[in-house]
Amino acid sequence: MSTLSDALPETRTDRYHHGDLRAALLDAAVHVLAEQGVSGLSLRECARRAGVSHAAPYRHFPSKEALLAAIASQGFAWLYEVGVAAMAPIADPVARLDAYGLSYVQFALAHPQHFRLMFTSECTLVAPTAQEQSADRAYVLLRDAAAAVSAPGVDPDVAAVAYWSRPHGLAMLLLDARIPAVRMASPEALEELIRATVHGDRWTP
Repeated sequence: MSTLSDALPETRTDRYHHGDLRAALLDAAVHVLAEQGVSGLSLRECARRAGVSHAAPYRHFPSKEALLAAIASQGFAWLYEVGVAAMAPIADPVARLDAYGLSYVQFALAHPQHFRLMFTSECTLVAPTAQEQSADRAYVLLRDAAAAVSAPGVDPDVAAVAYWSRPHGLAMLLLDARIPAVRMASPEALEELIRATVHGDRWTP
């Protein structure tokens, strides 16, 4: 299945390079989350993996909570970017919404640690301005796309939530391996499942 992950920055496996300590720490944190979950994440472990002193992370992240918030904010920013990129070349409103839904699920599959953290209560809004702004941009993009295919008089936020629940629910089912294996027998089968599930004019109220 083709993905939009190629348009996103690639994570580095370990160690601190080129003077970008903040990025190195975020990369290290994502790898720790993949291996040990939120409970296993610590600034000390991220520093070790980035190859810096234990005190170095505090230049950018005063706490573990601040680090988690930064990862979530990064994820929302990336989600907005892939959504814009997916819809940009498409004029038809239904096709645009379909493209958004496909990119949403593909983003979740390509960046599962970011995706889970973005929507978990374990991530506290330590720096709400930056994180809320990135989340709001992603939401407004979805709301506008859903409103464009909704019946007259439908509340745009209702339309957004009604549509959002489909790609989000499918993404979680896929990440948790709750979809029958036959539906994921090939990349083509998986993409067909995603497209059929997120099809805009079939479900939007």
